[in-house]
Amino acid sequence: MSEEEQGFVVRDKRGRSTSEEPTPPAPEPSQAAQFQTSPSESDSLPPMPPLSFSSFVFSLGTSSLMLMGESLDPQQPSSPVNLPQAKEIIDILSMLEEKTKGNLSSEEASVIGDMLYTLRMKYVTATSGVSSKS
Repeated sequence: MSEEEQGFVVRDKRGRSTSEEPTPPAPEPSQAAQFQTSPSESDSLPPMPPLSFSSFVFSLGTSSLMLMGESLDPQQPSSPVNLPQAKEIIDILSMLEEKTKGNLSSEEASVIGDMLYTLRMKYVTATSGVSSKS
C-alpha cells in the first residue's frame, strides 16, 4: 500500500497477554496538520463569538426556526420545512431546561425560557397551517 492509501490498522488482541501489546504509533505530522487552518484562511473568517450556554441555546433555536421555514436572511432561499426535526430540537431544549434548573444564571434561564416559548408558538403556528405573515 502506498503512503497516501494508509489508514488505520485493526489488531485483534483477544487471547494475548498485556505484555505482548505493542505501543500505538504516534500520529503522522501530516495528519495533525490536516485540521489546522492556514493563516490566510483564518484572516478571511470573521471572529467567532465566545462559546457560552446562551450561544448554544441560540444556535439550537436558530436551527429549529430554520427547520420550520423561517428565513434568517431575505437574500437566501428558505430551507425545506422539517417539522419532526424542529420538534426534536424543541424537545432537546426542553430537556436541557429541566436538567439545568437551579444551575443557570438568571440571564441563561431567561434565554432558554424565552427561546422555548418562541419556538413552541412558532411550532404551533406551523402545524396548525395558519400563516404567521400578514
